[in-house]
Order: sequence, then C-alpha cells, then structure tokens
Amino acid sequence: MDGEEGFEPMDDQAMYEDPQEIGQDDSWAVISAFFKDKGLVRQQLDSFNEFVNSSMQEIVEEDPIRVRPEQQYVPGQQPGDENEDKEHVVKFEQIYLSKPTTTEADGETAVLFPKEARLRNLTYAAPVYCDIKHIVNVTDEEGGKIEESMMKHDKIFLGEVPIMLRSDYCSLHDQDDMQLQDLGECPYDQGGYFVINGSEKVLIAQEKMANNHVYVFKKSQPSKYGFVAECRSQEARSCEQPFPTSDLMSPSSSSSEPLGFVSDRDILEHIVYSFEDNEMMEALRPSIEESQPIQSQEVALDYIGKRGATVGVTREKRIQYAREILQREMLPHVGIVGNNETKKAYFFGYMIHRLLLVALGRRPEDDRDHYANKRLDLGGPLLAGLFRLLFRKLQKDVRYYVQRCVDRGKDINIPHAINKDTITRGLRYSLATGNWGAQGTQGLRAGVSQVLNRLTFASTLSHLRRINSPIGREGKIAKPRQLHNSQWGMICPAETPEGHACGLVKNLALMSYISVGCASKPVLEFLEEFSTENLEEISASVIIQATKIFLNGVWLGVHRAPQDLVRTLRQMRRQVDIHTEVGVVHDIALNELRLYTDYGRCCRPLFIVDDLSLKIRKGDINRLTNDDEFKWPDLIYSGYIEYLDTEEEETTMIAMNIADLSNARDNPKVSSTTHFTHCEIHPAMIFGVCASIIPFPDHNQSPRNTYQSAMGKQAMGMYVTNYQTRMDTQAYVLYYPQKPLVTTRSMEYLHFRELPAGHNAIVAIACYSGYNQEDSVMMNQSSIDRGFFRSMFFRSYRAEEKKQGSLMQEIIERPLREITTSMKRGTYDKLDDDGIAPPGTRVSGEDVIIGKTTPLPDETPGQAQRFTKRDVSSSLRQSESGMVDQVLVTTNVEGQKFVKLRVRSIRIPQVGDKFASRHGQKGTIGITYTQEDMPWTQDGIVPDLIINPHAIPSRMTIGHLVEALMSKVGAVMGREGDATPFTEVTVDNISTTLHSVGYQSRGWEVMYNGHTGRQLKAQIFLNPTYYQRLKHMVDDKIHSRARGPVAMLTRQPVEGRARDGGLRFGEMERDCIISHGCASFLKERLFDQSDAYRVHVCEQCGMIAVANLKKNQFHCPACKNSSVVQVFMPYACKLLFQELMAMAIAPRLQF
Repeated sequence: MDGEEGFEPMDDQAMYEDPQEIGQDDSWAVISAFFKDKGLVRQQLDSFNEFVNSSMQEIVEEDPIRVRPEQQYVPGQQPGDENEDKEHVVKFEQIYLSKPTTTEADGETAVLFPKEARLRNLTYAAPVYCDIKHIVNVTDEEGGKIEESMMKHDKIFLGEVPIMLRSDYCSLHDQDDMQLQDLGECPYDQGGYFVINGSEKVLIAQEKMANNHVYVFKKSQPSKYGFVAECRSQEARSCEQPFPTSDLMSPSSSSSEPLGFVSDRDILEHIVYSFEDNEMMEALRPSIEESQPIQSQEVALDYIGKRGATVGVTREKRIQYAREILQREMLPHVGIVGNNETKKAYFFGYMIHRLLLVALGRRPEDDRDHYANKRLDLGGPLLAGLFRLLFRKLQKDVRYYVQRCVDRGKDINIPHAINKDTITRGLRYSLATGNWGAQGTQGLRAGVSQVLNRLTFASTLSHLRRINSPIGREGKIAKPRQLHNSQWGMICPAETPEGHACGLVKNLALMSYISVGCASKPVLEFLEEFSTENLEEISASVIIQATKIFLNGVWLGVHRAPQDLVRTLRQMRRQVDIHTEVGVVHDIALNELRLYTDYGRCCRPLFIVDDLSLKIRKGDINRLTNDDEFKWPDLIYSGYIEYLDTEEEETTMIAMNIADLSNARDNPKVSSTTHFTHCEIHPAMIFGVCASIIPFPDHNQSPRNTYQSAMGKQAMGMYVTNYQTRMDTQAYVLYYPQKPLVTTRSMEYLHFRELPAGHNAIVAIACYSGYNQEDSVMMNQSSIDRGFFRSMFFRSYRAEEKKQGSLMQEIIERPLREITTSMKRGTYDKLDDDGIAPPGTRVSGEDVIIGKTTPLPDETPGQAQRFTKRDVSSSLRQSESGMVDQVLVTTNVEGQKFVKLRVRSIRIPQVGDKFASRHGQKGTIGITYTQEDMPWTQDGIVPDLIINPHAIPSRMTIGHLVEALMSKVGAVMGREGDATPFTEVTVDNISTTLHSVGYQSRGWEVMYNGHTGRQLKAQIFLNPTYYQRLKHMVDDKIHSRARGPVAMLTRQPVEGRARDGGLRFGEMERDCIISHGCASFLKERLFDQSDAYRVHVCEQCGMIAVANLKKNQFHCPACKNSSVVQVFMPYACKLLFQELMAMAIAPRLQF
C-alpha cells in the first residue's frame, strides 16, 4: 500500500514529461487555456487599463504651466519698481483614482455598482484627484535665483472618468461567479463597456494608417507627380516628399542641405548609398542640376523660408523660421529637441531612396490595405486623446486664472481655478453621443461610442469586438472593402454587414489580440549593447553592406550581422526578456530590420516550430489539463507559443495543421516546404464570434456564412442571465431555449451552450401543399401550442419628475379630469393612487401607465382658473399590449423621483414571423398546420417545420444538410455532434454511423400525407436542425390606416408606423396607374385621400380671392373684383402658389 502511494506523484511527473508529438485535438486544450486567461473582450480591458494606469499620468505631467507677470500700469506705483523677475510654475503631479462612486443629492457619497448605475440612469465613473505644486521662482536681472517658494495642494478633485466594467478599477474586478450573482450581475457578462446615464456604451475600435511608416504610392494621373513617398510622423503631422514624372522637382538637395550636408556628394551619399548605382544617380541628376544655385546652408534655409506663410520678413527671420520648421515640424518622430540633423538627413534620404526604388520599378508600390500598415485605436488611445484635449482645456483655464491673479497682484488659489466639470462633462458627452472630440469643435468623428447591442449574447460579444474603418460610406471604392490576405487569423472573413458598410465594418477573429504598446527603452538598450552602429558614427558607404535598423519607424543605425541579431531578439522575446508584444521584422529584400513596440497592432498566438517539430509536447498538454497552476502565460514563458503581428507573419512559414509538420518530416519530397517556423493552433480560429456558431461553415457558399453572421445577432434566446433585474428598453427572451445538437468546439468559449438562442426543430424538406414557396416555411401548430419557439418581449418605459425653474415641478400622480388640461385619449383607470400602473395590470394600446402633471402658470392673477395642471403622462405604445411586469421607483442624480416600468408581452409564433437556420436560410411562416394535417413517418414522427426543397440547390448551403444528418445521429445516439470547421469529418462517416443505428444512410424517410393518409411518392429528408427565431415579428410590423394625423405644413398624412402614418403612394406607383388608365382611382389616391382643399379664385386676375362663407361675401384683394369661382386642388399645390407669391411671382389660374 505504501509503495503505491509513493508511486503516484511519479506517474503525474511522467505524464507531464511525455515527449510525444501532440495531435490536432490537443490544440483545443491550448485554446481553452487562452480563453480562460483572456476572455473574449481582453483587447478592450487591456487598452482601458493601460489608459488608466499609465496614459493618464503621462498626460497630466506633460507640460507644466509657466506664467510670468505682464507689465501692468498700476496707479500710484512707478513702473519698473521691482527689479526681480517672478515666474509662477504650476505642476500637476501624481494622480489618484478610487473605485466608482456616486454622490447623492444630499451630498452623501457611496460606492457604486453597475447594476445600480443601470437602473438609476447614473454614470459608472470614478473620481480623479491630483497633487498640484505651485512654485514661485524669483530671479534677479542677471538670471540668478534669489528665492523659490513652493506650495503643495494635495488630492485636488479634477473630475470623473467613466470606468469600463471588469477593468482594474471596476468594483466587479476579480469577483467570482457567486459574488457576481449576489451583486445582480450576469456571471457570463464579459464587461468591456461603460455605463453612461444608465445606458451601456461600447467604444468601437477605429482603424487608421500606421504612423512613422514610409509609404510609396503611385499617383493617379493627371498629377504633377508620378510617385509620392509619405511618412505620417507621430506628431500627427504628415511629411511628404513627392517624386515627379517630369524633370522639375522640389530639389531634394535643397531640403537636405539645411540638415547639414552641403556638397552634392554628401547629399547623394545619403540617398543612393552606393555610387555604382548609375540608374539611381541619373534619376537624381535633374534635381541636383536644378539646385545648382543653392550653394550654402543659409541659401538653402532661405529657399525654404521663402516658401513659408509670412511675406516681407527679413532674411534672418526667414532662416530662423525655416530652421524651426525643420527642427519641429519635419519628421518629428525622429526627434524634436537637440541635434538630430544627421538622423533626419539620413531618414529623409532613406525616404527618397525608397521613392526611387519604386519609381525605377525595382519594388512594387506599397499596399495601403495591407494589415501591417494599419493600427487599431481602441478605448485606451481614444480616451487618452480625448482626455488630453479636455485636460489642456482645464490647464488653459488655470493658466488664464494665474495670469490674471499675477497681473492684478491678487493671491493665487489654485484649487479654486480648477473647473471640475470640464473633464467630467467632456468625457460623458463623447461617450454618450459617440461624437468624439471636444463639444462644439469641428472634426468630430461620429459613431465611435455605440449603445451595446443586447439582443442575444452573441450579438453583445460581437459588438465588443467590432472594428470600424473611417472611410466615407458613400464611396464606391472596392479595394478597402475586400478581404485582404493579411487579415487571415486576425479578422473574421465572414462577419461583415451587407450593403454600404460592407467590408468597412469588420470583426476580430477569436484569437486575435491587439497590442497595447510597451516601452521601447529595453529594446533600444539591447540594440546598443549588441554592436549596433549609430548613424552619427558611420560613413554613408557602410550602409550598402549592412542592415538598417528601425525601431517604431525611427532609423537608429546599421548592423553587420543581422541574422544573429534577429535570432537573439526572438530568443529574448520567447524567454520574455523583452516584452512578448515586440514585433521583429527582418525584411531581407530591403535589407532592413524593423522593430515595433507600438500600440494597436493586430497579433495572434502561434505554436513555435523547431526543426519541423512543435516545441510543445504531449506532457505540456497533460499538465495544462490537470495542473491548475499551469496556465496560458506559462506556455508563453516556456517558449512554446508566441504572438506574431501581421508584419512579422509575412517573414515566417506557418504550417496549417500539425499533420503538415509530420508530413514534412516523413516525406520531405512530397511536402510543399520543409522550412516551417510556426504552426497554426487551429485553423477554425480564423472566424469571429458570430461565424463560430455556424456548423460546417467550410461546406457553405461564403456569402451564406456572412448572412448567418448578421442574422445570428437577431436571434432570440437568453441574452443575459439576470434579465429579470434589468430594465432594458427592449428585450427578447425565448421560453425554452435549447442547446444545439450539433455544435462547434469554439461555441464552448462563447457560452452558447449556457445561453443558447434557438430550438432543435424536426425539419422536413418538402413542398407539401405549396404554402412554403419563396422562402416561407410551414409550421406545426400543435408544436406551437406546446411552447415551440414561444417567447417574451419586454419593453421599458421611464418617467421622471423634471424641475423647470424653482416653481415648475412635475408630479407623478393620477391626474384629475376636473383640474387637468390636455389629457390623453387612453384610459386612466389602470393607474393606482400613486399614478403608476401596478405590476400584474393588463394594459393595451394607448392606456396611460404612468400619470404625470405639470402646474400651469397663473395667467390671470386674482381670478380662479378652471385648469391648474397640464397632463404629461406616458401611455403604452399604440400597437402593443401586455402585462405590467415590474415597476422601479427610485431617484435620479438630482434627487428627483424617477420611475421605470417594464411591460411584458408573450409572442406566439404566427403567420408572418421570421425564422432562420444557422446557414443563412431564412424564411417566414406561410401557414400553420395542426399535427393531424402534417405528414408523418411510420414511427409517428411529425415535422415541426417544412421548408421548400428549392431553398437548397442555388444557395449551396451543404452545411445545412450535413448538420441535419449529424443532428439525427446525435439525437439517436444521445450525444452532441462536432461540426467544427476544417476537421476530418465527412458525410460518408456520418452516413455510415446513421446506417448502423438503423436509419436510411442519407437521412431520407418514407412519409405519409396528413390529409389523405397515402404514402408520399418521394422519400423525404427529415432530420432535426437547429433553428432560430429572429426578432422580426409580424405584430411589430403590421400597419394600416384609413384616417389619421396629417403633417401641419402640407396637410398630407404623416409618415411611419409609430405615428400612425399613411402608406406612401409614390411616383412609380402613380406611373403604373397612369399606364393602366385608371384616372378616377388616381384622383382618389393622390387627392381625395390625401390633401383635398378648396380655394376661391378671382375670375379676372386669376389670383386667390378672399371668401367669407358665413356672410356669403367674396372679393379679390388684387383687382377689387367680386366674380369669384371655387377650385379644388391639393393643399400642397395651394402652398406652392402661396410660396411663389411670397417671392413676387404671380401664379394666375386661368379659366
């Protein structure tokens, strides 16, 4: 017994050291570890944490306020009395953040949780405090310091910053499932959004071109230039050096001379690197010849200065101006301070060199759609940009205040100068409206923050992983919309909207990760140690033999042994000696080594391959599954997996699956290559959230996967587990959601089994009476009665007692008819004494559910008024009915009474409701048959749905059929089918299994007609298939009108179902009726039923006359005549005539 006990840990150890190669199935253990560690919205959280933990501090410390007194005339004091010179410096230092709090109307502060923020329409934000130093330096005339006094203000309140849910500063951070449940949160909810005024807001990642890259593009002709090289330098300014097709050119030498290189030889060395290259030298000849007159640095600076904005300044000023431009504005990312002339000259020369390479046809032009050239701005950088803007505004106010106090000789009270609303309001405004930027300024980006989509759990996840390209949606440009090869594994190939935003709005693939940026200093120090030769120390002739080294777009120097350097850098990254995010790109064609540490690069993890075998072994997988201490980060520290960004991916060789590696080892002759450096973890990870729900997407025509990705977001299911305690504006919940019989392995991480959105319906593919033509479906009414696809719909209404001035206070109460004016049409009987309909009340269209009045101002003082109040109640929407489900009475931020009321209605499937399978096969119910009218099999099985066979061939959704077949196997054998894409499953294996359990191998069944009882001639494909109920229901769309409201201006019926509007009979409809010659019908539609009107017209002058029908008097004000005729015309026509008359045009009607 003792011996056995002693052996057990050894077994464990042996299991952990198993050196076997892993199989494709084992990679799922690795993927599970990834999602366990990262979740699905890590990119949002990391980015926000980076903003709160470091960006905010950097922004606050950026530049302190310095104020010198300006000479003021003070009566009774001689100017120039004070010799010393005072300088006031205001420094913002350490900032502090607490957990989110809320301040009640009575001044009490309490910790805020997201649930309360949602329900009470509060903003989930944390206060920011800051230490401020006020230093006064007094210097004498010689500039020597006399004294310095310092005052420190600790923890001054700056404003509130909205906090992202589940980030480091959120109250829910690190809570386990039980605690989350107690706090009223859904344990599956991933966070990654903000709560602003009670509504959930997501920041959509914004795509942009990478800064500090040198791009060379061909200019479309006609243009002055043939090619243009550009580098959008980090300081948000772009520096362009165009290359003309003709010989005329802004002489490149005139730009290089001011940077300290005067002789033509020097200049050419910085551009061409090797004088043997005759072709390139010839290309530069015209420029050199044109800049012949410019012989010295001064002349060159003057040449640039002359092209400046100011006219008529002295030469010295011009030269100074040019110097400053070159120092500050040109290539600021290379350096703004100090002497960077050498570096700038080299970088500028390099730009021209790249330009010439393209112009001479040695390199293709750059691809602006390549994902290596793109960066994603997530919540962090977006908020940092906004915070910087608002903080500058706050600093400006402080500077202005200090300046005023200093000039007037008053005491300076810094805390008094800080306007705590600047930051609070600015951030809240941008997050609430989505207009990114300071309020009232131009250059606002719209739609950056959006209301989080809460239709289904998948739609929420998908919204949190969305990417937007800020290209005008109107443009019909196809290039940026196309799926680019470099997006493999980073961006979902299927999930994008149809229509105008197609290909511009994208979604992240499951395993992509967006870099948050790391310090470049360690990399810089390492390069200096590893014998990198600095640009200042080398002669230009060395460059051609060595490899250029760039760090974040800055040319640092050259290196003679790039292979060793790259090997060492990668080794260090795998041992996490330098950050795992660092991108190492060795571009052999250009002879460059580019290193990146910036934020916003798309990365993804890959297995590292060494000598055609994976570094990770079977033992590590065993350890991952059994040892709780061994997690995803350990795989990275061990050097089994590394993150590659899009640009580095171009320099690697990636095996698609593990079998490719063993194939390359065993049959090197047959294998496509034997130089693998990495291996995909699993090819199914190229899909995003919505496409991962599709079974067998690799068996469908690609647009069908795109359609399903859009429809999966509209399916009903369980959108969160705590929907009972939430008051969402709209919510759809399925009564009995089922997990699918056929799943994909990826669904595990999307919690689709726990929060499903659909039913496993028994589906027959048959015509059967023809009520399922053109994508309609027939449904079994008996199934519906048993609860098939039955769902609930919740809508919330809100009301608050607004305060207008000190007297006008609204009151939530039951309005009394005797003293209240402008009461609503609906009934007030449903209201309780407190003015609110109680839970359990059945309400229908236009019933008043929250009564509210506002006092009327006393117009005639002293006299008794009939009405003292006006009714401003909320009533139920016209076309809806249901039960009052829940009422919440609370107070809002101002301490006013605030009511939310939720109405519940039950939606039973009926003719016209929309359903869809998971393959883009959507349809509406065309008819419902009771069970006895449905066809049946000999086992007595009756389908729930019958879809038309014509839906399959032209759409080629073979995945639909394979899913159905596998569902049957799963149902009979009692297990889930695995429909993960790119696996070994074939239709033959499924068919064989199905046959072995006693069914026809292809899923056909002999069926009998429900009407006649006769056997159907053809066998019917009858199998379970997972169907979704979509939110488009006929009850929400049905609309008709006989009479109703009209627009005030034209007196024509208003538009839209919500306003009980008319149905527009447009130009094309009119054309059809004209072609049929139905004149009376046309007049009825366009005139009698729309805006018929009668006008009186003077017979003589043809202008509109004045008619008094009571006294039967008519006269024409224009010609004082009384012979008047009456004319019928559309009111819009009369309006046009009167508008013309207003413009002094006389439309005369002649008879």
